[in-house]
Amino acid sequence: MAPQDTFFRSADMSLTQLYIANEIGREVVSALGEVGEVQFRDLNPDTNAFQRTFTKEIRRLDNVERQLRYFHSQMDKAAIPMRSSSEFSDTLAAPLASEIDELADRSESLEQRIVSLNDSYETLKKREVELSEWRWVLREAGGFFDRAHTQTEDIRQSFDNDEAPLLRDVEQHAPGQNGDTHGQQSFSEMNIGFVAGVIPRDRIGAFERILWRTLRGNLYMNQSEIPEPIIDPVTNEEIHKNVFVIFAHGKNILAKIRKISESLNASLYGVDENSELRRDQIHEVNTRLGDVGNVLNNTKNTLDAELRQIARSLAAWMIIVKKEKAVYDTLNKFSYDQARKTLIAEAWCPTNSLALIKSTLQDVNDRAGLTVPTIVNQIRTNKTPPTYVRTNKFTEGFQTIMNAYGIPKYKEVNPGLYAVVTFPFMFAVMFGDCGHGALMTMAASAMIFWEKKLQRTKLDELTYMAFYGRYVMLMMGLFSIYTGFIYNDIFSKSFTVFPSQWQWPEEIKAGQMVEATLKEGYRFPFGLDWNWHEADNSLLFSNSMKMKMSVLLGWCHMTYALCLQYVNGRHFKSKVDIWGNFVPGMLFFQSIFGYLVLTVLYKWSVNWGEKGENPQVSSTC
Repeated sequence: MAPQDTFFRSADMSLTQLYIANEIGREVVSALGEVGEVQFRDLNPDTNAFQRTFTKEIRRLDNVERQLRYFHSQMDKAAIPMRSSSEFSDTLAAPLASEIDELADRSESLEQRIVSLNDSYETLKKREVELSEWRWVLREAGGFFDRAHTQTEDIRQSFDNDEAPLLRDVEQHAPGQNGDTHGQQSFSEMNIGFVAGVIPRDRIGAFERILWRTLRGNLYMNQSEIPEPIIDPVTNEEIHKNVFVIFAHGKNILAKIRKISESLNASLYGVDENSELRRDQIHEVNTRLGDVGNVLNNTKNTLDAELRQIARSLAAWMIIVKKEKAVYDTLNKFSYDQARKTLIAEAWCPTNSLALIKSTLQDVNDRAGLTVPTIVNQIRTNKTPPTYVRTNKFTEGFQTIMNAYGIPKYKEVNPGLYAVVTFPFMFAVMFGDCGHGALMTMAASAMIFWEKKLQRTKLDELTYMAFYGRYVMLMMGLFSIYTGFIYNDIFSKSFTVFPSQWQWPEEIKAGQMVEATLKEGYRFPFGLDWNWHEADNSLLFSNSMKMKMSVLLGWCHMTYALCLQYVNGRHFKSKVDIWGNFVPGMLFFQSIFGYLVLTVLYKWSVNWGEKGENPQVSSTC
């Protein structure tokens, strides 16, 4: 009997034993992986992952994969798009071992290059932020010093008099109001020092309170907001900061102020008391900022250029590395014959694909120039083979839905075949709208028409899910149009295609309850008569009809599913499954739901009009 390979049952499987020359082990596994018809068995189940033959190669590839993920993260950070992997998937051939070595070396050098550029960029960015903060301190400190020079006597008193206010706001005093000659004295002559810097705005309140309590008010503080947010070079977040200048007496107090400032993440900067020297400092800082900005732009451009170059091939590299890891993971399942220098493997494959597998192995041998062929032996076994159901782009979505609930056993009837019809039809029974069904059909048809273009496009998760099930959506839409005609429903409205089988009385008075009568010799050709939608008892009738129809369809669905259980029992020649499972299950099911269906059919088959119980279309005018 020829091996079966249909969608009705899973394919006939054979257990094969392969003897592969050690020199071409990697190439053989790679070639069979591209064929996609082989499932290898693990011949070393008692050996842990660290003791297997190719652990070193896998670790090396793990490192390359980490480097590629690092490149990807840097491209996301720089908003540089990566070339889609779908552009490579059809053209990527299995790489040579030397090409993998070149990729590993290139990835290592590129990582060092990118890390070096990133470190330089972060260092320069940090320096730019420091210079920018220093410039703000110099600008704001000039105003502080100008105001403070007019208040030196008050400042002196605040340090000398214990009863003077501890934290004095100089902005409450008009500068030069007293015309005091002491106002032009230098702070150094008064033995008063100062600390200047910037601090995050959300910490300025705590900063003032800590200084107050620690120094007992022996300080004089001024602060102002920086109007522009400062970009943190580490987190790349905007931080609002304030400039502060604190005047105090004594080196110990100034040292305490510096420690408190640094503990609250404040940055301290040097500011000269002399206005001319401050002007020179500002000029120097502006010059440095310009130089740093130029170098920063050059570094950023160089980094982006490197990342753009990587982006052209990164998706292909990721595919190559993943395939190579899978190859070595598979090779770790093989046993090694030391005497013959041969790899021994066992694999399940569809019986119909044995010829394809042998020709693939022969091609690998020919390319390698080996005279010793790869031997493929078919083994007789009592082991249960894996289930393999061949699918195409139409049936793949339906089979995936079935597999989500459970994969059938080897050679069982495949429910995915029936799901091609039952799943979208049962959805349509619930959905039942011509308009929305047409929209769904058009959307699915558009995805099918442009499927090659969409396959090369990077889709988000929700769109990819819809695209993967485009044929499921198509069937759901078509069946929804069909059931929408049965329900006479389009966008929740009825539509007139055929004349109604009901006629209303010609003379109708306002507020009168009237009943429609059936026309003689005419019945509505298809679906629900549109006149029911205008009747007062429309909801009662349509809900009853839909409920009973759903019961009938559900009964049909479950009955044929139970019949498949009998088909499986006959195929496996299992009398226990037939007499102990199928027969009792069918009797129990039919005794309950079968009886219910008979009563529904009886109700529909009897002419209740002869008994005066015919449902009438009624309406209030």
